[in-house]
Amino acid sequence: MTIHQDWEKTDIVRLATLPQPEMSWFRGEGQDVGPASMPLSKRLFDVTLALVLLVPLSIIMAIFALILLVTQGRPIFYAAPRMAAPGRTFTHLKFRTMLCQQQDSGVTGAHKAWRITPLGHFMRRSRVDELPQLFNILMGDMSFVGPRPTIREYVERYPAVYGQVLKSRPGVTGLATLIYHRHEDRILRRCKSAEATEAAYARRCLPTKLKIDLIYQKNRSLALDLWIIWRTVLIVLYKDERPRRRGRA
Repeated sequence: MTIHQDWEKTDIVRLATLPQPEMSWFRGEGQDVGPASMPLSKRLFDVTLALVLLVPLSIIMAIFALILLVTQGRPIFYAAPRMAAPGRTFTHLKFRTMLCQQQDSGVTGAHKAWRITPLGHFMRRSRVDELPQLFNILMGDMSFVGPRPTIREYVERYPAVYGQVLKSRPGVTGLATLIYHRHEDRILRRCKSAEATEAAYARRCLPTKLKIDLIYQKNRSLALDLWIIWRTVLIVLYKDERPRRRGRA
């Protein structure tokens, strides 16, 4: 499904002042907001895979760190606070792909596209900018698979839903990322201002992503994680984000 709405032509003031979604589809379970838990098998898998990947990928990270230092200067990394669990933050690490700007915040839409450097575009397409998250995994703040790291504002806005979603540690990839990333990107690419981007994300993208994250939370398993990782690798390598239907010629 493709969204044809042009958010720049929409009444931005009206969008921004509309009441936020109350997540009325969510019932009951949100009162339990305990810390994120992780089965021992999943934690062992994360640590083992991260250590194995760091052997070859550390060379790639060192090369890109040097290139970034020469072409863009410091800082090399984009380090931002994200929520590991309700009430607990961690520093989310990625390679910097955008020009620095004071008081930068909010979701990245078309209004920020001019700040993405040519090298940054390549790193985003190839997911090289995500490689420093291996250190987040080793530190225990993230997993390979889980909900994407989010900011405090949304967790405090919807504590009941995030109380369930963040029972899984934030992930480098996840079911919502796999299913919804391209659709979300289409929506945000039409947003020419910070206000339009925030309105579109809060009202169109976030509720859908949270629903998918809850589906993952209720069905998480090592087998599902392996499938998500495998599909993510195929997308990175072949740029094919179309879901494959089984049982059809």
